[in-house]
Amino acid sequence: MRRSVTSITQNTVLGARRSKWVAQQIGKPYPTMMRELNPHDHSAKLGADTLLEIMRVTRDVTALEYMAQEMGYQLTPRPVETVGGKQP
Repeated sequence: MRRSVTSITQNTVLGARRSKWVAQQIGKPYPTMMRELNPHDHSAKLGADTLLEIMRVTRDVTALEYMAQEMGYQLTPRPVETVGGKQP
């Protein structure tokens, strides 16, 4: 299967082995989140805001790195103390 932002994010959530916790943290019903993360379900889409919340909660930016690479960019993290204007 071709890599996609959706499949990468699905792997992030399932790989965390706490997908129900992720759904709770982002304020989305578990079945809805899992539908949006299913790359084979073309009637449900993963939105940018949901993706951002999943990356924040899991602290996994693999999907963002993939998007940057696909667009010809490279991500460079800022020092921890300046991320979002506050320390994690």
